Amino acid sequence: MTTRILLAVLIMAVVTFLTRATPFLFFSRRKPPAFLDYMQRYAPPVVMSLLVLSSFKDIDFSSSPHGLPAFAGAILTAALHLWKRNTLLSIAGGTATYMILIRLL
Repeated sequence: MTTRILLAVLIMAVVTFLTRATPFLFFSRRKPPAFLDYMQRYAPPVVMSLLVLSSFKDIDFSSSPHGLPAFAGAILTAALHLWKRNTLLSIAGGTATYMILIRLL
């Protein structure tokens, strides 16, 4: 059983490494197509927008605390990111605020 688990982890690690390294190897001597430049520029903001919108979809505004923890977490995340431009700090601060408020309210 342990051998099977270790083998599965090893295979997953190799596949993950190869999927991360392949674009660098493939495009090391040629310019990526325009489509990839477009995706690189516009995909992250679209994905972030979808994540933000999906985090607010289940808020019940008819009962207390009326979405206050989610909105406070989102506002603090945005404020920290605009202030420090540190993604890890922004996400950690917003998540901590949300988790504390859902326990207190």
